[in-house]
Amino acid sequence: MKELKISELTLNPVTVMSDDWMLLTAGNDDRGFNCMTCSWGHLGNIWGCPTALCYVRPQRYTKEFIDREEYYTLCFFDGRKKELAYLGSHSGRDGDKVSRAGLTPIFDGDVTYYAEARLVLVCRKLYRAPIKEECFTDPKTVLDCYPERDFHDMYFGEIVRVLGAE
Repeated sequence: MKELKISELTLNPVTVMSDDWMLLTAGNDDRGFNCMTCSWGHLGNIWGCPTALCYVRPQRYTKEFIDREEYYTLCFFDGRKKELAYLGSHSGRDGDKVSRAGLTPIFDGDVTYYAEARLVLVCRKLYRAPIKEECFTDPKTVLDCYPERDFHDMYFGEIVRVLGAE
């Protein structure tokens, strides 16, 4: 993968997440890692830096890793929906789901990403906050998205590196 400048990114953040999905990974080879498929997220700028915002439910195994680690990655792929669907519906608690999905992890210092990714955002965790039921102004969102009241935690990360496929 080659290093890119954040200014070189040309993507639609809505469709790249909601339609194509992304793979959130935290951890590394030494301490272990886990990933989860995400279709919710935001890219933008806050606190004077480029940021990525992702959401993790409390029961997800990946939450242990993103809470523990300083960095996480967001990986975007071309034509890997079947693999991402598998990774999003199976837990890393139950075995090596990455190998079963046919992806190749690349361990790069404190982060893990995948050889098959077309774009990798390396993020340094800046802020975590729970989504709270009492903060919703539209109760229908709670009914539609949180019937079990398992509200996500939000993670803001500073985008510190951008890697693109060669």
